[in-house]
Amino acid sequence: MRTIELSNVTNIVKESVIKINYELDNSLVALIQKAKSSESKEISKSILSDILDNQDIAREGNIPLCQDTGIVVVFLEVGTEVKINGDIYEAINKGVRLGYSEGYLRKSVVNHPFIRVNTKDNSPAIIHTKLVSGDKIKLHIAAKGGGSENMSTVVMLTPTEGIDGVKKLVLDTIFNAGGKPCPPIIVGIGIGGNFEKSAVLAKEALLRELDDSSKDKTIKQLEDELYTEINKLGVGPMGVGGDTTCLAVKINYFPMHIASLPVAINIQCHSARHIEVIL
Repeated sequence: MRTIELSNVTNIVKESVIKINYELDNSLVALIQKAKSSESKEISKSILSDILDNQDIAREGNIPLCQDTGIVVVFLEVGTEVKINGDIYEAINKGVRLGYSEGYLRKSVVNHPFIRVNTKDNSPAIIHTKLVSGDKIKLHIAAKGGGSENMSTVVMLTPTEGIDGVKKLVLDTIFNAGGKPCPPIIVGIGIGGNFEKSAVLAKEALLRELDDSSKDKTIKQLEDELYTEINKLGVGPMGVGGDTTCLAVKINYFPMHIASLPVAINIQCHSARHIEVIL
């Protein structure tokens, strides 16, 4: 058994939430640059330039990319040969508290659906845990903003609606969202499982590498078709119109009940803030 010191977990989370709020991943920056070079509408090209300038300023000045620094979501994988002395969830939340304080990040979490008193430290994080083989811990840490999250949805389709029903749902959702999720967006889609599983699948899909594709032939084709059709909607950067509404479409799927076709659409704004760390 390998013992993991919880102080290391706290430090990793603290450093990670600051880093992802200050710096866009280079692969994402490259996609935005590519979109700018192919954008035909001048105002849309100008907005993409502003997004690129903004991330340069944030990176160089060690300041947040956006005023909405998100709620923290952690996908935690714990090896079965790992020994943990103490409460790893508390260690993660301590890292969130320290990171959002020391990084001067906006605290956006409230304690109750209706009373809505700010917790003043951006905790608690939302943590999804999975047991895996091995002697390591993996943390995939994301900061998810409210604007794009509010445009996301879960719908229980019927199996007879099939691929066409999924496509219509996705296109309608993104068209109706317009500029609210701050496009160009990344679209995470979860298909299958059940009501709650589809939502987790969609969130996990947003954490995939930007240049990957599904290994399933049917799903890959759907990813490609949706990417093309979403960019034909004309929503454009920040909703002003243009050729660039989305930067990537990622679909994860899971077996489901014979009577169900759950579909979750999790929209991510152009500030796709996440990082993977292995201890």
